[in-house]
Amino acid sequence: MFKASESVTTKNAKIVLEAGLAAIASGQSEFDLTDVKRIDSAAVAVLLAWQRAANVKKVALQLHNLPANLRSLMGLYGVDTLLHCSS
Repeated sequence: MFKASESVTTKNAKIVLEAGLAAIASGQSEFDLTDVKRIDSAAVAVLLAWQRAANVKKVALQLHNLPANLRSLMGLYGVDTLLHCSS
């Protein structure tokens, strides 16, 4: 299971994005966001890019333990139904 970094913001979005894309390319489809404490709107873009990459590989990306602030941003942007999230 891929574990996302503590921060997913515009400052490190490219690094986090690439790490997740590499995980998807290697066959991982479950992502744990337990450690994510700092986010901004870039985090939503990263999740959507991961979802697109998983769709291309024809795997179901599963996002686990999303922090409340990230869920709130996803709802604000109307993309919460596009991503497969569990508690």
